[in-house]
Amino acid sequence: MTLRFIGIDPNTGGNGSPTVWVDPETDDLVIQGWRAGRQTEKECAGFEIQGHATGIPAHEAVVRIPARMASILREACDVAERGELR
Repeated sequence: MTLRFIGIDPNTGGNGSPTVWVDPETDDLVIQGWRAGRQTEKECAGFEIQGHATGIPAHEAVVRIPARMASILREACDVAERGELR
């Protein structure tokens, strides 16, 4: 698998930077972000959505992406939606 790099936090200092890629085989977004923190995880885990169990499964994570990366996320969504990597 060779991910397509879309963008990185423009304010990165080079250490632990939120980053976005698209998987060309599945068009999935792959996101590296900051750990959301216990309070945010607790809030997300307790959020009730009809038809879904509460909690965060062991194979999932809650991450934060800075708002300044909105355009990068939009670009990744557009690339994935168009399937242009296939």
